[in-house]
Amino acid sequence: MLTIENLSRRGFLKTSGAAGMALVLGAKVDLVGKVWAAAPATLSPNVFVSIAKDGTVTLMAHRSEMGQGIRTGLAQILADELEVDWTKMVLMQAEGDKKYGDQYTDGSRSIVKNFDRLRQLAGSARLMLEQAAAQQWGVDPSEVTARDHAVHHAASGRSIGYGELVEKASTLPVPKPESVKLKDRKDWKFIGKPVPNYDLADMTHGKAVYGIDVRLPGMKYAAIQRPPVLRATIKSYDATKALAFPGVEKVVEVPSPPADKPLEFKALGGLAVIASNTWAANEGRKLLDIQWNDGPNGSWDSVAYRKLMEDSCKTPGDIRRKRGDAEAALKGSNAKVIEAAYWSPHFVHAPMEVPAAVADVKGDTMEVWGCSQDGQALRKTAAEMIGMPEEKVRANVTLLGGAFGRKSKPDFGAEAAFLSKQVGAPVKVTWTREDDIQNGYYHAAAAQYVRAAVDDKGKPIAWAHRTVFPAIMNIFTGQTKPGTWEVDFGLTDLPYDIANIQLESGEALCHVRVGWKRSVQNIFHAFAINSFTHELAVAAGRDHAEYVKDLLGNDRHVDLAADGVTDYFNYDNDIKTYPIDTARLKNVLDVATREAGWGKKMPERSGMGLAVHRSFLTYVATVIEADVAKDGKVTIPRVVMAVDCGTAVNPDRVKAQMEGACIYAMSACFFGEITAKQGRVQQHNFDDYPVARMDTAPKVIEVHVVESTEPPGGAGEPGVPPFAPALCNAIFNATGKRIRALPIIHTDLSAT
Repeated sequence: MLTIENLSRRGFLKTSGAAGMALVLGAKVDLVGKVWAAAPATLSPNVFVSIAKDGTVTLMAHRSEMGQGIRTGLAQILADELEVDWTKMVLMQAEGDKKYGDQYTDGSRSIVKNFDRLRQLAGSARLMLEQAAAQQWGVDPSEVTARDHAVHHAASGRSIGYGELVEKASTLPVPKPESVKLKDRKDWKFIGKPVPNYDLADMTHGKAVYGIDVRLPGMKYAAIQRPPVLRATIKSYDATKALAFPGVEKVVEVPSPPADKPLEFKALGGLAVIASNTWAANEGRKLLDIQWNDGPNGSWDSVAYRKLMEDSCKTPGDIRRKRGDAEAALKGSNAKVIEAAYWSPHFVHAPMEVPAAVADVKGDTMEVWGCSQDGQALRKTAAEMIGMPEEKVRANVTLLGGAFGRKSKPDFGAEAAFLSKQVGAPVKVTWTREDDIQNGYYHAAAAQYVRAAVDDKGKPIAWAHRTVFPAIMNIFTGQTKPGTWEVDFGLTDLPYDIANIQLESGEALCHVRVGWKRSVQNIFHAFAINSFTHELAVAAGRDHAEYVKDLLGNDRHVDLAADGVTDYFNYDNDIKTYPIDTARLKNVLDVATREAGWGKKMPERSGMGLAVHRSFLTYVATVIEADVAKDGKVTIPRVVMAVDCGTAVNPDRVKAQMEGACIYAMSACFFGEITAKQGRVQQHNFDDYPVARMDTAPKVIEVHVVESTEPPGGAGEPGVPPFAPALCNAIFNATGKRIRALPIIHTDLSAT
């Protein structure tokens, strides 16, 4: 439920950091999402807009900007409904504080959660300005119209700028929601238009401030040698050589998290080298002599771990969705059963900007800066690390140079807080690439086993799918079974019209910190589902695109409740507002295949592959052309994507997110893999954890944004899941070699 308040007379001006404002409106939403909520709902407004006497409109951006353009998108919504001159729009980045409500910038939900809220807030402000002008002119409010940063009276030809009206408007009550008439979409000026990124100029000219850019007077620099094995502790150490290195000032032991409690976002512990500059800190760290107690994860070996998970996947798990009797159909006397097992390894986020934070503890207060996806989590984690009440901490959110889910876990802020308190000065903690790869939060590895009983036309009459992966919930509760919402990422909502369905999940131990990564479990679930449908289509001798549409059945909204699923989280949104719509899946598939020229004759050792998937309330189909040389080298001449994300606030940013998703997904599925021996991650940097480079990236990426009047869906993550299966299907069509395990580089694709 949305409530809007006039804050102009409540002291907000004194605390907002912006002087001279005369009209300040705040909106609050009393219901916070059940899964993603960073904090309980409060009585404080959590979205603010203000208009100053000089006409400047300020939006308090409560979401983190990490290159996805969310600050621009939020500003577009406000500017459109408020009839703002874009050149008079200013964004202020909100600090991490519960008064702003949910600040978690992940789950591809910033527009989803704020579209209606911002429109209503802006529409209320617009109506108040119109009422103020009408009173000043002594005319009926119905005779005036706000347009282009001013209110106009057509009958007299008069107009008056917003700045001249705010003082009067600030005294008016907030209009009732039913009295606010929002603009028709045909009249939108900014929504649905490719507006340039608000932060682009500062980014281009080097003025943008990221986590690694923060500098304070008297600041010290820290490099931390963290445990090489999860939950390992220091047995002994000798810091003599490190302390002798020029610039090194101190060596501080960072406490390990309690062994009997979940890790959450806590610092890992280790030994920190404090120095006068980053280089000295990193060089000094190399000279530390540390002996470790490896602890319970010291025997972890990724090869054995994979076999354990694959074996587990062949045994019954917890049933998450059931329709009919899939097991009976699979065992039927006339059943033709097709089965396949799929594997996806641990991946790591590897954002371009590594985690970084600065903390300044002064007495009983602290200020912290960080490239965090959630300022509230940064504040809470830093405060807990030093036992300080949250209300004594100010958390500042910088720009983020990529994040992908890693920077929603601000352990780096906790480290900076602890070290600042220890040394009595501001301290910057900057992770290295090696730190990032060897001590991060990893995307879950997954084993999957899929079986289908098919009729004489090759169409499934039964689908049984079992998934085994280490749970994200482990870092919060220690549990080894995934939460319901984790299985919901791309499996529970299997959209096919099949008479008998049984979907199960197993359990797996966690030997590293497992956390959400761009598109989360959708990555491996979409890989298995789309690969298996291709295997079924090939076995049936049918075209893959037509086969998938046949599986989707009649246009309908998938009824999970009919299959006993009563707690499907649907990306934290109402299933009635955001149903699982097979017509939209079919449509993006039709658009992508049409634009790609699906079915055209391909050269020898070249092929097309496709995949389609719904995630984060958005529907994406991807068609990939792959060329496979006789030596096995794969090149991708062209990728064609169709995306239906409902109402697209900024289609240009949607396209950019889809293009980026291609590169990101290729980096993971083609090259990426985290392995371990004796509990130690074997990869270190981009030499042994490669990412896609210009010479390996797709030559052409075409993105077709489907025009839609549906509510907005997510854009940051949905482009990732279809990539891997589309590419693997293309490779099969080019070579006849099936890839069921990622990364692709482990499969010999050379001509034989």
